[in-house]
Amino acid sequence: MPMEYHQQAQTVFTKAMNPLDTPGKNSFLSDLTTSEKVSPDKPITAGFYRQEAGEQLVYTYTYEEIKIIVEGEFHISDGKTSAIGLPGDVFRFEAGDTITFSSPTYGLGFFCGQKAFGHV
Repeated sequence: MPMEYHQQAQTVFTKAMNPLDTPGKNSFLSDLTTSEKVSPDKPITAGFYRQEAGEQLVYTYTYEEIKIIVEGEFHISDGKTSAIGLPGDVFRFEAGDTITFSSPTYGLGFFCGQKAFGHV
């Protein structure tokens, strides 16, 4: 299988993100690529997540994920530990973790998770 390349994905792809079905319509997530065709039992999927100011997003993970903050600022909490995520910061979430995401302005993260393409 040849290499996959997404030129300028951070700027081009993220402009077309649709909001998640959340009360504030200020959380956006779009999968960019997946290994599902070559590893259907344990796919790895990567994409972008954007949180804008307003309603916080409370999300319970059903898969493992690693996220790097690429723009803006995230406020992230698991109910025990809280952090302000800034560009370059990396977070790891495990299946079963319930995480609260918010931002005073906006934040953009790139994620890689062990999940099927399109699974929210």
